[in-house]
Amino acid sequence: MREFTARFATDQEIADWDAHVTANPHGGNLLQSASFAEVKADHGWRPLHLVHEPVGGGKASYNLVLEKTVPALGRLWYMIKGPDVASVDDIPGIAAANARLVAAQRLNVFAIKIEPDVLDSDYAKGVLARAGLKKSFDIQPNDSTAILATDRDEEAVLKSLHSRGRNAVRRALREGCTVERVELTEQNMRRMYALMDTVGQGEANVNLRSYEYYAKFWTAFEQAGQGRLYFTYEDGEPSVGAYVIAYGTKGTYKDGGSKPRRRQYGDSHLLQWTAITDLMREHGIVEYDFCGTPPSDRLKDKEHPYYGLGLFKTSFTKSVVDFVGVHDQVLSPAKYAVWTNVAEKVQRQLWVRRTGQPFY
Repeated sequence: MREFTARFATDQEIADWDAHVTANPHGGNLLQSASFAEVKADHGWRPLHLVHEPVGGGKASYNLVLEKTVPALGRLWYMIKGPDVASVDDIPGIAAANARLVAAQRLNVFAIKIEPDVLDSDYAKGVLARAGLKKSFDIQPNDSTAILATDRDEEAVLKSLHSRGRNAVRRALREGCTVERVELTEQNMRRMYALMDTVGQGEANVNLRSYEYYAKFWTAFEQAGQGRLYFTYEDGEPSVGAYVIAYGTKGTYKDGGSKPRRRQYGDSHLLQWTAITDLMREHGIVEYDFCGTPPSDRLKDKEHPYYGLGLFKTSFTKSVVDFVGVHDQVLSPAKYAVWTNVAEKVQRQLWVRRTGQPFY
């Protein structure tokens, strides 16, 4: 186990935040970005910027932390999609560094939720358990997800698609389906939100946030040159929409929506293919995250809320990966017990009632 130190980033490091995050051992994650920090700052969280450095030298890890204050308990930290580590073996050292930082600066943090993009395995679970980290419920939809390798030329990537997806793309092209990258206007954002909120989208949309949240999210990433919106049309109106992001060398299908009972076959597949190839050409992405499927052992489970989404996304790639998900680093056992037994449920209910938004 390597030993790490933890400190808050300097003003200059924060100004160059995305460059640092995308240089992390695994290339960072869009949910660690400066744009996402800006979004969450407007929705109840205080963004903090931590730097974890190996003792004795080596590549540092830059990690966004979201903070909320819980009455009577203190502060809760959420290290969203982090820490970014070269190996799960580095997480105990980073957790220890977190504890030292909190104690030295008397930060009154009672627990830290960590969410590293570490592949799930018995070994990884053992490392986290031996470090005293407690498995919690997963928060982000892509703790299981389909990832397409895009580190080849377009023809090779097209040939690598599952036959269902490849045939759908080719048929849509033959039948004259068109995809447009559209300007992020108020009208187009409203149209996109309406597609996401269409009746018939299924249970996967139970956590749909407010329009204002998505508008802030889309605008922040678009202004950073990282996000873009695509539509296909039927009868002059958008029928399929997707908002995609390029962050470092990673592309992500962040948000999508569509009208049911469309006439165009393969329109959603062609939209994805257009977005993927655009990001390959313009940003040099080496992978594309379809952002959420059922776990790999539940892909055929029709009761899973992401079953339909999983069918669509695995028509591009069968590479479904499962990450270890959320684990809690307990810094105050007494306060953490109150949090998990009573306070968290109350806080989540109060937050939804007051804001209409999910707590996390």
